[in-house]
Amino acid sequence: MKYDYLIVGAGLSGAVFARQAADAGKRVLVLEKRGHVAGNVYTEKIEGIEVHRYGAHIFHTNDARVWQYVQRFAEFNRYTNSPVANYKGELYSLPFNMYTFNRMWGVNTPAEAAAEIERQRREAGIEHPQNLEEQAISLVGRDIFEKLVKGYTEKQWGRDCRDLPAFIIKRLPVRLTFDNNYFDARYQGVPIGGYTAMIERMLEGIEVRVGTDYLEEKAAFDSVADKVVYTGPIDAYFGHSLGALEYRCVRFEHEILDMDNYQGNAVVNYTDRETPYTRIIEHKWFNFGRDAEGNALPHTIISREYSREWKRGDDPYYPVNDEKNSALYQRYRAWADAEKNVIFCGRLAEYRYFDMDAVVARTLALCDEELGRA
Repeated sequence: MKYDYLIVGAGLSGAVFARQAADAGKRVLVLEKRGHVAGNVYTEKIEGIEVHRYGAHIFHTNDARVWQYVQRFAEFNRYTNSPVANYKGELYSLPFNMYTFNRMWGVNTPAEAAAEIERQRREAGIEHPQNLEEQAISLVGRDIFEKLVKGYTEKQWGRDCRDLPAFIIKRLPVRLTFDNNYFDARYQGVPIGGYTAMIERMLEGIEVRVGTDYLEEKAAFDSVADKVVYTGPIDAYFGHSLGALEYRCVRFEHEILDMDNYQGNAVVNYTDRETPYTRIIEHKWFNFGRDAEGNALPHTIISREYSREWKRGDDPYYPVNDEKNSALYQRYRAWADAEKNVIFCGRLAEYRYFDMDAVVARTLALCDEELGRA
Protein backbone atom coordinates (compact mmCIF):
# COMPACT_ATOMS: atom_id res chain seq x y z
CA MET A 1 0.00 0.00 0.00
CA LYS A 2 1.21 3.50 -0.84
CA TYR A 3 0.78 6.20 1.79
CA ASP A 4 0.66 9.96 1.46
CA TYR A 5 2.49 10.43 4.77
CA LEU A 6 4.74 8.19 6.79
CA ILE A 7 4.92 9.64 10.29
CA VAL A 8 7.87 8.63 12.43
CA GLY A 9 6.93 8.87 16.10
CA ALA A 10 3.58 8.47 17.87
CA GLY A 11 4.15 11.19 20.43
CA LEU A 12 2.12 14.37 20.63
CA SER A 13 3.54 15.98 17.48
CA GLY A 14 3.24 12.85 15.37
CA ALA A 15 -0.28 12.12 16.60
CA VAL A 16 -1.52 15.64 15.83
CA PHE A 17 -0.06 15.54 12.31
CA ALA A 18 -1.51 12.07 11.72
CA ARG A 19 -4.96 13.17 12.84
CA GLN A 20 -4.95 16.29 10.70
CA ALA A 21 -3.69 14.43 7.66
CA ALA A 22 -6.24 11.64 8.06
CA ASP A 23 -9.04 14.17 8.50
CA ALA A 24 -7.90 15.75 5.25
CA GLY A 25 -8.38 12.42 3.48
CA LYS A 26 -4.71 11.44 3.37
CA ARG A 27 -3.43 7.88 3.73
CA VAL A 28 -1.25 7.75 6.83
CA LEU A 29 1.10 5.24 8.42
CA VAL A 30 2.57 5.92 11.88
CA LEU A 31 5.71 4.15 13.10
CA GLU A 32 6.72 4.16 16.75
CA LYS A 33 10.01 2.77 18.06
CA ARG A 34 8.71 2.20 21.58
CA GLY A 35 6.18 -0.48 22.39
CA HIS A 36 3.44 2.08 23.02
CA VAL A 37 2.04 5.32 21.62
CA ALA A 38 2.07 8.74 23.34
CA GLY A 39 5.84 9.25 23.58
CA ASN A 40 6.95 10.91 26.81
CA VAL A 41 3.39 11.85 27.78
CA TYR A 42 2.57 8.14 28.09
CA THR A 43 0.49 7.28 31.15
CA GLU A 44 -0.19 3.80 32.49
CA LYS A 45 -2.93 2.81 34.90
CA ILE A 46 -1.48 0.96 37.89
CA GLU A 47 -3.62 0.04 40.91
CA GLY A 48 -6.26 2.54 39.73
CA ILE A 49 -3.76 5.41 39.42
CA GLU A 50 -2.73 7.02 36.12
CA VAL A 51 1.07 6.97 36.37
CA HIS A 52 3.07 9.46 34.29
CA ARG A 53 5.80 7.00 33.31
CA TYR A 54 8.17 9.61 31.86
CA GLY A 55 7.64 12.47 34.29
CA ALA A 56 4.83 14.81 35.21
CA HIS A 57 2.92 16.46 32.36
CA ILE A 58 0.39 19.21 33.05
CA PHE A 59 -1.27 20.71 30.00
CA HIS A 60 -1.48 24.50 30.09
CA THR A 61 -2.06 27.11 27.41
CA ASN A 62 -3.40 30.55 26.60
CA ASP A 63 -4.15 29.48 23.02
CA ALA A 64 -7.90 28.94 22.62
CA ARG A 65 -7.46 26.98 19.39
CA VAL A 66 -5.03 24.56 21.04
CA TRP A 67 -7.30 24.11 24.06
CA GLN A 68 -10.34 23.44 21.88
CA TYR A 69 -8.33 21.01 19.80
CA VAL A 70 -7.09 18.77 22.64
CA GLN A 71 -10.58 18.74 24.17
CA ARG A 72 -11.76 16.89 21.06
CA PHE A 73 -9.89 13.90 22.41
CA ALA A 74 -10.08 14.20 26.18
CA GLU A 75 -11.96 15.80 29.03
CA PHE A 76 -9.56 17.68 31.30
CA ASN A 77 -9.83 18.03 35.05
CA ARG A 78 -9.12 21.27 36.89
CA TYR A 79 -5.71 20.30 38.27
CA THR A 80 -3.55 23.33 39.11
CA ASN A 81 0.20 22.93 39.32
CA SER A 82 1.46 24.19 42.68
CA PRO A 83 4.74 22.42 43.38
CA VAL A 84 6.63 22.55 46.68
CA ALA A 85 10.39 22.98 47.10
CA ASN A 86 12.15 20.98 49.81
CA TYR A 87 15.55 22.38 50.82
CA LYS A 88 17.05 20.17 53.54
CA GLY A 89 13.64 19.81 55.17
CA GLU A 90 12.60 23.44 54.75
CA LEU A 91 9.47 23.70 52.58
CA TYR A 92 8.88 26.60 50.18
CA SER A 93 6.09 27.45 47.78
CA LEU A 94 6.71 27.39 44.04
CA PRO A 95 6.54 29.45 41.93
CA PHE A 96 8.39 32.12 43.90
CA ASN A 97 5.63 34.18 45.50
CA MET A 98 4.72 35.86 48.76
CA TYR A 99 4.54 32.52 50.58
CA THR A 100 8.13 31.86 49.46
CA PHE A 101 9.35 35.33 50.44
CA ASN A 102 7.65 35.15 53.83
CA ARG A 103 9.24 31.76 54.55
CA MET A 104 12.65 32.93 53.31
CA TRP A 105 12.87 36.42 54.84
CA GLY A 106 9.88 36.85 57.17
CA VAL A 107 8.44 39.66 55.03
CA ASN A 108 4.66 40.15 54.93
CA THR A 109 4.00 42.66 52.17
CA PRO A 110 4.84 42.85 48.45
CA ALA A 111 6.76 46.10 49.09
CA GLU A 112 9.00 44.40 51.67
CA ALA A 113 9.64 41.45 49.35
CA ALA A 114 10.43 43.70 46.38
CA ALA A 115 12.79 45.77 48.51
CA GLU A 116 14.71 42.69 49.68
CA ILE A 117 15.03 41.32 46.13
CA GLU A 118 16.22 44.72 44.92
CA ARG A 119 18.73 44.97 47.77
CA GLN A 120 20.23 41.62 46.85
CA ARG A 121 20.30 42.55 43.17
CA ARG A 122 22.23 45.73 43.91
CA GLU A 123 24.58 43.89 46.23
CA ALA A 124 25.36 41.37 43.46
CA GLY A 125 26.05 44.22 41.00
CA ILE A 126 24.88 42.25 37.95
CA GLU A 127 23.78 44.54 35.12
CA HIS A 128 23.97 42.21 32.13
CA PRO A 129 23.59 38.53 33.16
CA GLN A 130 25.98 36.28 31.24
CA ASN A 131 24.96 32.90 32.62
CA LEU A 132 22.20 31.14 34.53
CA GLU A 133 23.59 31.99 37.97
CA GLU A 134 23.75 35.71 37.21
CA GLN A 135 20.31 35.62 35.58
CA ALA A 136 18.72 33.91 38.59
CA ILE A 137 20.34 36.27 41.11
CA SER A 138 19.18 39.26 39.08
CA LEU A 139 15.61 37.90 39.17
CA VAL A 140 15.23 36.68 42.76
CA GLY A 141 18.39 37.54 44.70
CA ARG A 142 21.15 35.36 46.10
CA ASP A 143 19.25 33.72 48.99
CA ILE A 144 16.61 32.13 46.76
CA PHE A 145 19.20 31.25 44.15
CA GLU A 146 21.38 29.42 46.69
CA LYS A 147 18.54 27.48 48.32
CA LEU A 148 15.96 26.90 45.61
CA VAL A 149 17.68 27.22 42.22
CA LYS A 150 21.36 26.27 42.34
CA GLY A 151 21.28 22.67 43.58
CA TYR A 152 18.19 21.64 41.62
CA THR A 153 19.48 23.16 38.38
CA GLU A 154 22.95 21.66 38.70
CA LYS A 155 21.44 18.21 39.32
CA GLN A 156 19.09 18.63 36.37
CA TRP A 157 21.74 19.75 33.89
CA GLY A 158 24.89 18.17 35.33
CA ARG A 159 26.73 21.47 35.00
CA ASP A 160 27.64 24.41 37.21
CA CYS A 161 25.09 27.22 36.94
CA ARG A 162 27.87 29.52 35.72
CA ASP A 163 28.36 27.21 32.74
CA LEU A 164 24.69 27.28 31.69
CA PRO A 165 23.14 29.92 29.42
CA ALA A 166 21.00 32.62 31.01
CA PHE A 167 17.95 31.99 28.82
CA ILE A 168 17.21 28.63 30.51
CA ILE A 169 15.80 30.45 33.52
CA LYS A 170 14.29 33.54 31.92
CA ARG A 171 10.77 32.14 32.19
CA LEU A 172 11.13 31.59 35.95
CA PRO A 173 7.84 32.77 37.53
CA VAL A 174 8.32 35.45 40.21
CA ARG A 175 5.18 36.94 41.76
CA LEU A 176 4.60 39.53 44.45
CA THR A 177 1.24 37.90 45.20
CA PHE A 178 0.06 34.83 47.08
CA ASP A 179 -0.83 33.09 43.81
CA ASN A 180 0.92 29.70 43.84
CA ASN A 181 -0.35 28.52 40.44
CA TYR A 182 2.92 27.76 38.65
CA PHE A 183 1.49 28.35 35.18
CA ASP A 184 0.10 31.74 34.27
CA ALA A 185 -2.24 30.17 31.73
CA ARG A 186 -5.92 30.62 31.00
CA TYR A 187 -6.47 26.89 30.44
CA GLN A 188 -4.90 24.13 32.53
CA GLY A 189 -5.48 20.54 33.55
CA VAL A 190 -4.70 16.85 33.12
CA PRO A 191 -6.77 14.59 30.84
CA ILE A 192 -9.20 12.42 32.75
CA GLY A 193 -8.23 8.86 31.93
CA GLY A 194 -4.65 9.80 31.10
CA TYR A 195 -2.64 11.07 28.15
CA THR A 196 -2.35 7.65 26.53
CA ALA A 197 -6.11 7.47 26.04
CA MET A 198 -6.04 10.99 24.55
CA ILE A 199 -3.35 10.04 22.03
CA GLU A 200 -5.13 6.79 21.18
CA ARG A 201 -8.25 8.80 20.33
CA MET A 202 -6.18 11.06 18.09
CA LEU A 203 -4.93 7.98 16.26
CA GLU A 204 -8.29 6.23 15.87
CA GLY A 205 -8.73 4.78 12.39
CA ILE A 206 -5.05 5.33 11.53
CA GLU A 207 -2.57 2.51 10.91
CA VAL A 208 0.01 2.50 13.72
CA ARG A 209 2.94 0.09 14.10
CA VAL A 210 4.61 0.15 17.51
CA GLY A 211 7.94 -1.48 18.28
CA THR A 212 9.14 -0.48 14.81
CA ASP A 213 12.41 1.39 14.26
CA TYR A 214 12.16 3.52 11.13
CA LEU A 215 15.90 4.13 10.92
CA GLU A 216 16.69 0.40 10.82
CA GLU A 217 14.71 0.01 7.59
CA LYS A 218 14.72 3.59 6.37
CA ALA A 219 14.99 2.93 2.63
CA ALA A 220 12.18 0.38 2.66
CA PHE A 221 9.86 2.64 4.65
CA ASP A 222 10.69 5.70 2.56
CA SER A 223 9.58 3.82 -0.54
CA VAL A 224 6.02 3.35 0.70
CA ALA A 225 5.14 7.03 1.22
CA ASP A 226 5.18 10.25 -0.77
CA LYS A 227 6.41 12.22 2.26
CA VAL A 228 7.97 11.47 5.63
CA VAL A 229 7.16 13.41 8.79
CA TYR A 230 10.09 12.80 11.12
CA THR A 231 9.76 13.62 14.83
CA GLY A 232 12.81 11.77 16.14
CA PRO A 233 16.29 13.12 16.98
CA ILE A 234 17.62 15.06 14.01
CA ASP A 235 21.20 13.84 14.49
CA ALA A 236 20.04 10.20 14.54
CA TYR A 237 18.30 10.72 11.19
CA PHE A 238 21.67 11.58 9.67
CA GLY A 239 23.48 8.75 11.46
CA HIS A 240 25.21 11.18 13.85
CA SER A 241 27.52 11.94 10.92
CA LEU A 242 28.54 15.31 12.35
CA GLY A 243 28.64 14.06 15.93
CA ALA A 244 25.96 13.48 18.55
CA LEU A 245 23.91 16.32 19.98
CA GLU A 246 23.84 16.31 23.77
CA TYR A 247 20.74 15.71 25.89
CA ARG A 248 19.88 15.19 29.50
CA CYS A 249 18.07 11.99 30.45
CA VAL A 250 15.89 11.10 33.40
CA ARG A 251 15.88 7.81 35.29
CA PHE A 252 12.72 6.97 37.24
CA GLU A 253 12.21 4.87 40.34
CA HIS A 254 8.53 3.98 40.71
CA GLU A 255 7.21 2.66 44.02
CA ILE A 256 3.76 1.52 45.18
CA LEU A 257 3.23 2.44 48.84
CA ASP A 258 0.70 0.99 51.26
CA MET A 259 -0.41 4.40 52.53
CA ASP A 260 -2.96 6.90 51.33
CA ASN A 261 -0.72 9.98 51.32
CA TYR A 262 3.06 10.19 51.00
CA GLN A 263 3.84 13.89 50.51
CA GLY A 264 0.48 15.69 50.22
CA ASN A 265 1.26 17.15 46.79
CA ALA A 266 1.75 15.91 43.25
CA VAL A 267 5.18 17.50 42.82
CA VAL A 268 7.91 18.15 45.40
CA ASN A 269 11.28 19.42 44.14
CA TYR A 270 14.40 18.61 46.17
CA THR A 271 16.58 21.66 45.69
CA ASP A 272 19.66 20.80 47.76
CA ARG A 273 22.64 19.35 45.92
CA GLU A 274 23.05 16.43 48.31
CA THR A 275 19.70 14.73 47.61
CA PRO A 276 20.42 12.60 44.51
CA TYR A 277 17.00 12.96 42.88
CA THR A 278 15.52 16.18 41.56
CA ARG A 279 11.92 15.61 42.57
CA ILE A 280 9.29 13.14 43.72
CA ILE A 281 5.98 12.81 41.89
CA GLU A 282 2.95 11.42 43.73
CA HIS A 283 0.69 10.56 40.83
CA LYS A 284 -2.67 10.21 42.54
CA TRP A 285 -2.81 13.95 43.27
CA PHE A 286 -3.03 14.77 39.54
CA ASN A 287 -6.57 13.44 39.92
CA PHE A 288 -7.16 14.69 43.48
CA GLY A 289 -6.40 11.32 45.07
CA ARG A 290 -9.26 9.45 43.38
CA ASP A 291 -9.67 6.75 40.77
CA ALA A 292 -11.63 7.11 37.51
CA GLU A 293 -14.92 6.42 39.33
CA GLY A 294 -14.24 9.09 41.94
CA ASN A 295 -13.36 6.71 44.76
CA ALA A 296 -10.66 7.63 47.27
CA LEU A 297 -7.58 5.44 46.97
CA PRO A 298 -6.07 3.80 50.09
CA HIS A 299 -2.63 3.44 48.47
CA THR A 300 -0.31 5.67 46.49
CA ILE A 301 2.44 5.55 43.85
CA ILE A 302 5.50 7.77 43.83
CA SER A 303 8.29 8.29 41.29
CA ARG A 304 11.74 9.62 42.10
CA GLU A 305 13.47 11.37 39.20
CA TYR A 306 17.24 11.26 38.67
CA SER A 307 18.81 13.40 35.97
CA ARG A 308 21.89 12.17 34.07
CA GLU A 309 23.86 12.56 30.86
CA TRP A 310 22.49 10.99 27.70
CA LYS A 311 24.34 8.21 25.93
CA ARG A 312 23.57 6.27 22.74
CA GLY A 313 20.53 4.06 23.24
CA ASP A 314 18.96 6.25 25.95
CA ASP A 315 15.70 8.13 25.48
CA PRO A 316 16.61 11.82 25.06
CA TYR A 317 14.65 14.31 27.18
CA TYR A 318 16.12 17.80 27.36
CA PRO A 319 18.36 19.29 24.65
CA VAL A 320 21.48 21.01 25.94
CA ASN A 321 21.08 24.29 24.07
CA ASP A 322 24.51 25.70 24.78
CA GLU A 323 26.68 27.37 22.16
CA LYS A 324 28.44 24.18 21.05
CA ASN A 325 25.26 22.12 20.60
CA SER A 326 23.33 24.97 19.00
CA ALA A 327 26.07 25.33 16.38
CA LEU A 328 26.01 21.59 15.69
CA TYR A 329 22.23 21.62 15.40
CA GLN A 330 22.40 24.40 12.81
CA ARG A 331 24.64 22.22 10.66
CA TYR A 332 22.16 19.35 10.89
CA ARG A 333 19.33 21.78 10.22
CA ALA A 334 20.96 22.83 6.96
CA TRP A 335 21.03 19.18 5.91
CA ALA A 336 17.40 18.75 6.97
CA ASP A 337 16.30 21.75 4.92
CA ALA A 338 17.89 20.15 1.87
CA GLU A 339 16.07 16.83 2.34
CA LYS A 340 13.38 16.29 -0.27
CA ASN A 341 9.95 15.15 0.87
CA VAL A 342 10.91 15.02 4.56
CA ILE A 343 9.32 17.26 7.21
CA PHE A 344 11.18 17.62 10.50
CA CYS A 345 8.97 18.61 13.42
CA GLY A 346 8.77 18.24 17.18
CA ARG A 347 11.16 18.84 20.05
CA LEU A 348 13.71 16.18 19.05
CA ALA A 349 13.73 17.01 15.35
CA GLU A 350 14.02 20.72 16.13
CA TYR A 351 16.35 20.23 19.12
CA ARG A 352 14.30 22.51 21.34
CA TYR A 353 12.31 21.99 24.49
CA PHE A 354 8.65 22.81 23.86
CA ASP A 355 5.76 22.80 26.29
CA MET A 356 2.92 20.55 25.13
CA ASP A 357 0.73 23.40 23.95
CA ALA A 358 3.59 24.73 21.83
CA VAL A 359 3.98 21.29 20.24
CA VAL A 360 0.30 21.22 19.35
CA ALA A 361 0.28 24.81 18.08
CA ARG A 362 3.39 24.35 15.92
CA THR A 363 2.14 21.08 14.48
CA LEU A 364 -1.28 22.52 13.69
CA ALA A 365 0.37 25.46 11.94
CA LEU A 366 2.59 23.08 9.98
CA CYS A 367 -0.47 21.04 8.99
CA ASP A 368 -2.30 24.17 7.87
CA GLU A 369 0.60 25.01 5.57
CA GLU A 370 1.38 21.47 4.37
CA LEU A 371 -2.14 20.13 3.92
CA GLY A 372 -3.40 23.40 2.52
CA ARG A 373 -1.14 23.02 -0.48
CA ALA A 374 -1.09 19.22 -0.69
